[in-house]
Amino acid sequence: QVQLVESGGGLVEAGDSLRLSCAASGLTFRSYSMGWFRQAPGKERDFVAVIRGGGDSTYYADSVKGRFTTSRDNAKNTVYLQMNSLKPEDTAVYYCAAATTIFTANLRVPGQYNYWGQGTQVTVSS
Repeated sequence: QVQLVESGGGLVEAGDSLRLSCAASGLTFRSYSMGWFRQAPGKERDFVAVIRGGGDSTYYADSVKGRFTTSRDNAKNTVYLQMNSLKPEDTAVYYCAAATTIFTANLRVPGQYNYWGQGTQVTVSS
């Protein structure tokens, strides 16, 4: 059974940093691209970032480019999202997801992912 478990969310002030983690089990981790999405109340789930299975390629939403960095440790079956210079508009539930789809810009689409975590809340106060 595949499980993705996010952690590291919390309440921070604008300009602060947070690092989210997503621990995976029940799958051949390095075979999956790992994505991060976020969903604010009343809004759709939006793409944030994705990293290829080998960790050698990444892709980011324009809204987070230069502030957020995703990385992975395949030995620990864990993917990370380092979030710097946080803004109130970054407030959302953040989800990690796993996809076997070939690494392309299509991985911006939630439907391309096979498995999802339960999410972790990030709240940024102004």
